[in-house]
Amino acid sequence: MDKKYKFSMLNKFAILFISCTLLSLASCKEEEKVNEGLPLPVVSLKEQNASKGFEYIGSIEGVETVEIRPQVDGILEEIYVDEGDFVEKGQPLFKVNSQPYMEDYKNAMANVALERAKVEKAKSDLDRLQPLIDNEVISEVRKKSVEADYQVALSSLERAQAQAANMRINLNFTTIKAPVSGFMGRIPKSPGNVVKQTDEKPLTILSKVDDIYVYFSMSESDYLYYERAKNDTLYNKMNNKVKLVLADGSVYEHTGKVDANSGQIDRNTGSITLRARFQNPDTLLRSGNTGKILMEEIYPKAILVPQSATTFIQDKKFVFVLDENNIAQRKEIITEGRSGDNYIVSSKSLSPKDRIVLSGLDKLANGIKVKPIERGRLLSQVQE
Repeated sequence: MDKKYKFSMLNKFAILFISCTLLSLASCKEEEKVNEGLPLPVVSLKEQNASKGFEYIGSIEGVETVEIRPQVDGILEEIYVDEGDFVEKGQPLFKVNSQPYMEDYKNAMANVALERAKVEKAKSDLDRLQPLIDNEVISEVRKKSVEADYQVALSSLERAQAQAANMRINLNFTTIKAPVSGFMGRIPKSPGNVVKQTDEKPLTILSKVDDIYVYFSMSESDYLYYERAKNDTLYNKMNNKVKLVLADGSVYEHTGKVDANSGQIDRNTGSITLRARFQNPDTLLRSGNTGKILMEEIYPKAILVPQSATTFIQDKKFVFVLDENNIAQRKEIITEGRSGDNYIVSSKSLSPKDRIVLSGLDKLANGIKVKPIERGRLLSQVQE
């Protein structure tokens, strides 16, 4: 075997040895990399402010909502305003035919004049008899009779005056005026229709909407929870201000406050009606609008877990919690509600500074090591 052949064989063995060595090192490094764990995003929990919302369907009414009804019967002659107009208190709205009431008033005033003349005659008779009584020309009995006639005449005059005043009131009622300032509602009748005091429907509804009321109902259990939570000072507390979600889904810019309730649970529905008051300076809201009342329960020291970090097994929720060695363990959590995209988790389930895996949960199982990633950087140890 010549030297050239031996040298060639040595080179091959050397190359093979070096290749094996490099492959072994690469394999070790890969094994070492795998041992670091599965890189997944992790968050360290902490206590923070949060709120949980409750929604209830509400109906909106003006603080002053008045049904305008005729107080006398007759033909509707004039309508001075239009639907949706803003009117001032005392402004004429409708005119009922006043001619019959004017005639009644004239007759009543004529009767007053007649009764006044009777009083004057009775007074004159009494004055004429007084000297005769003083001189004992006529008896005291005659005097009492004349005095009685005078008192009857006075009473008749007062009755006639009262009837005339009543006729005057009815005459004034033929012009229907706004009892409060506000916006006109729908006007179902037109001039020429007969209107009566006994009509089922009003002529219109007048609403003062500088402030508005929102009436909403909640179940008996919700009401008990609300009453307890609004006075709670130890942990969570019901916010005394409420929001209004309008029909288009937008949140009304002014907050309101619950200021009254019906005081009784409806036995048929098992619910109680509450009232919230809102300012309405731009008169955006009108009587008849609908919306949703949004009540918030404040959690000053809440533990929040993103909904995306949870898994479900039957009706239970779970998260993956990392121990000090970054080993994932599935843990059941008890939630108390939602705040945005997060669950509010009971302190019995998780504690501040616990670390949970945010995503990639389908790759995890109990006992798998995780390489924590938080805010774009690797975490090699539990945060203090």
